[in-house]
Amino acid sequence: MGKEAPVDKLEWKISVDDGTLKKGILTPESGAFHGVWVALQFVIKEPICRIRNFLEKAWNLGVAEPKKVIHGLKVGLALSLVSLFYYMRPLYDGFGGNAMWAVMTVVVVFEYTVGATLYKCINRATGTFLAGSLGLGIHWIASHAGDEFEPIILGMSVFILASAATFSRFIPSVKSRFDYGAMIFILTFSLVSISGYRVDKLFEMAHQRLSTIAVGASLCIIITMFFCPTWAGDELHSLIHTNLEKLADSLYGCVVMYFTNNCDDDSSKKMEHYKCVLNSKAAEESLANFVRWEPAHGRFSYRHPWKQYLKVGSALRGCGYCIGTINSSMNSEFEAPDFLKKHLSNACITLSSHASNVLRESATVMATMTKSSNIRSSVGEMQYAVKDLQNAFLSLPNCYLAAKPLAPLDGDSKTATTTKTTVLSMTEVLPLATLVSLLMETAARIEDIANEVINLAEQADFKPVTSEKPIQ
Repeated sequence: MGKEAPVDKLEWKISVDDGTLKKGILTPESGAFHGVWVALQFVIKEPICRIRNFLEKAWNLGVAEPKKVIHGLKVGLALSLVSLFYYMRPLYDGFGGNAMWAVMTVVVVFEYTVGATLYKCINRATGTFLAGSLGLGIHWIASHAGDEFEPIILGMSVFILASAATFSRFIPSVKSRFDYGAMIFILTFSLVSISGYRVDKLFEMAHQRLSTIAVGASLCIIITMFFCPTWAGDELHSLIHTNLEKLADSLYGCVVMYFTNNCDDDSSKKMEHYKCVLNSKAAEESLANFVRWEPAHGRFSYRHPWKQYLKVGSALRGCGYCIGTINSSMNSEFEAPDFLKKHLSNACITLSSHASNVLRESATVMATMTKSSNIRSSVGEMQYAVKDLQNAFLSLPNCYLAAKPLAPLDGDSKTATTTKTTVLSMTEVLPLATLVSLLMETAARIEDIANEVINLAEQADFKPVTSEKPIQ
């Protein structure tokens, strides 16, 4: 018997052109230096790869959404300007150590959109002014009540007002518009009341802090409104428009993939777009809240019907849930036979095409902010496609319809076999019946979306289109 290779070594073999076979043994490098070098390579290479991947993601995000890069530059500009209160002696002498409040104000109130920045600036200024005024008034009353009653009055005032302001944050109307202001009120009143007990020049301190906060908030408002502004109204309008297009792509892609089994990477990604619509509720409500603080801008008037956008978004999510259910049913373990799918493929694809056209026509209305008569005609075509699908489903062979199986006779194996075959046919038809039902429900939800978009166009007084071409 030949000698075997050691356990810790690997044997290699290679065939040469002359037919001979060469072989040998691979011996790993040994020594402490090699192990240290490998470990050092791993320690150096791993962080470098992580940093490179992070920079690539950051670069791609900046290229895809340059507004976010601009927002970062605007925040840096605001902080650089407000820091002059420390760098320049005349400004520092005017505000003293309270100049730091201007820096803090810029950090906490400068937001991505104009509406969010205005919301925080106005809430912060209002909450600070009210809390400071009440704090000074209560401090004056407490200081004239004597040394024994002063801490009691201050403590009770903090307890009562902080409790009331905290409870007010649970009121829906206050929470949606003044939640941040209520929090600033609690913070400022507590600081003024507590520090006023040990500070002699309380009025001067409150005046300086209010002044620095006003300076920081004003600087944020000026920069966010006049330097490449990002309006919450534009973001909300764009979000609804994008969601309409995503639902159209997702619905049509799901149905076509199911009946043709033809799906590439791009189509597969579009099929999952409905998930973005389902996850957009928080963003829509947040933008709708911030847009109330914005003045009229661009294409949006002062009394633009922003609440109607929430209705459109709610209708979109209702349709998105149906599309998600369709996607799940298509991926279930029960699948209809090919000849049954072929029988309904044209009707299902036609319905999904007309339904997608309604969504795309609605997206065009949002993008151009013009009324469109094509929505009504597209909805009518979709309704006709629903009827065609119903007729196609009812025209399936009788043996595959939901017929009641015959009760087997005693000892009659033929009848029992027939009954079993009928039950199996029902199992084969069930996936298609579910799909048909979901497609018809989705069509009804899309009709609701079209109605909400039409209502939005009427309330916002969109301009009529002079010449329209039907969507191909």
